[in-house]
Amino acid sequence: MVRRILITAIIALGIIYIFFIPNDPVSFKITMKLIPMALIILFASTTKSMVTNTYKQLIIFGLFVCMIADGVIYWFLAGLVTFFIGHIFYIFAFNHASRKPVPRFVAFLLLVYGVGMAIWIAGSQFSIGEYILASAIIAYIFIILLMAWMAIRTRLKLAIIGALLFMFSDSVLAIDRFVFDVPYRDAFVMITYYAAQVFIAASIGSRVVKYSVNRKNLIR
Repeated sequence: MVRRILITAIIALGIIYIFFIPNDPVSFKITMKLIPMALIILFASTTKSMVTNTYKQLIIFGLFVCMIADGVIYWFLAGLVTFFIGHIFYIFAFNHASRKPVPRFVAFLLLVYGVGMAIWIAGSQFSIGEYILASAIIAYIFIILLMAWMAIRTRLKLAIIGALLFMFSDSVLAIDRFVFDVPYRDAFVMITYYAAQVFIAASIGSRVVKYSVNRKNLIR
C-alpha cells in the first residue's frame, strides 16, 4: 500500500515538475526536481530485496548520488561527474547480482551506440576546441554503456529497462545540448529519466531467475 502511494506521488509530482514549474526562480525549480527523486529513494528503501541486501544498499546509494547530480546539473560538468559516480554505484550493484551470459549481438549494439554517440557528440566538441568537455563526454558514454551492459547481464528485466531508459534520456539531453534543439526536450528527458530511476529502484524487488541457455554466441 505504501509503495503504491509513493509511485502515485512520484508520477504526480513528476508531472507537476515537468509541465507546470517555471524555470525561474532556479532554486525553486531545483527543489521541485529533487522531490520525485527523494520519493524514489524512499520507494527503494521500502522495497524488500529479492536479490541481496548489498544490491539494495548500492542501488539506494546510486539513487542518492543521482539526486545530488540533479541539483548540480545546471553546472554541466559538475552534474556529469556526479552522474558518473552514480553509475559506478549502479555498476557495482548489478555486478553483485547474479550474472548471466549475454548474446554477442547485444554487446555489438551497445558498442555501435557508444561509438556513434562519441563521434557525434564528443566530436562536435573536439571540432570547436572543447577538449576537456569532449573527453568528459567520452568517459561518460563509456560508464553509461558499462552500466547498461552490467544491467543486461543481471537478466533482471526492471534493471535492464531502467538502464536503457537512462541511456535514452541522456542521449536526448546530449543531442539537444550539443547538436540541435530537440522539440519537447524537457518532457522526453525527464519522463524517461524518472521512469529509469523508478525501474532501477523497483529492480530491488526482482526475483533472480535461473536461465538455461545455449552457450554458443554468448559472452560470459
